[in-house]
Amino acid sequence: MTNKKNKIINVISNYNPESQKTSQLLIDKLKSKGFIIPTKYDKNAELNICIGGDGAFLRTVHRYQFTNIPFIGINTGHLGFFQEILPENINIFIDKYINGDYVVEEILLVKADICTKTSCFELFGVNEIVIKGIQSKVVHLEVFIDDNHLERFCGDGIIVSTPVGSTAYNFSSGGSIVYPSLKTLQLTPLSPISSKAYRSLPNSTIVPGDIIITIKPEYRYENSILIIVDGIEYRYDNITEINFTVPEKTISKLNFDKNMYWNNLKSKFL
Repeated sequence: MTNKKNKIINVISNYNPESQKTSQLLIDKLKSKGFIIPTKYDKNAELNICIGGDGAFLRTVHRYQFTNIPFIGINTGHLGFFQEILPENINIFIDKYINGDYVVEEILLVKADICTKTSCFELFGVNEIVIKGIQSKVVHLEVFIDDNHLERFCGDGIIVSTPVGSTAYNFSSGGSIVYPSLKTLQLTPLSPISSKAYRSLPNSTIVPGDIIITIKPEYRYENSILIIVDGIEYRYDNITEINFTVPEKTISKLNFDKNMYWNNLKSKFL
């Protein structure tokens, strides 16, 4: 890594006092190794280091529009599933980075094409995209897999999660854990209702990534739909359908330990 010409690294921190302290310590150490740390985000950097918790990581990815500059996270938050470096291991991290002792992992995303009666919009998520009712209303949705009708859903909503997001809201809602490299999407129901009128699956469904998932709100509920992308809320009037796919766009993350995923699962969930 030392043979790179620019040696620019973006250090992005939230405003938590511990994060700010860790950020300054990291900046000082990186500068002592010859790296350039810009005061503002530099699109020509070779690495983004995000300091905080998982929320800070997700906000950074969205803020910089899913940049192709790789990410690594230093955890000063709670769970820290994305943030694999602990503050006390900064020296080890810097040495490994300089020596190229890591692999670059590709993180698959979820894309939603949201069509209204007049136009279409696209949104990208790292963890998940959720369809819910405004003001906690029950939603009524028609769900199609590859143009095949799957269910007439009634309940609080549906989560469409990525593999990396399978351990987030999806897991908390009873969904399955999916290994990050598998190209899939997962539909997980939120408080599904089954009756003579609505037949809702009670468990999650895992779908191959090359298949389109289509969700259509019932006509009288088209203006009661809330779209939540990685915790950020969006609302569109007169939604006719939402198509979910695994896009070509990805983000990259450095991995310094081949066993990190399984160690994370054990240490953070068991």
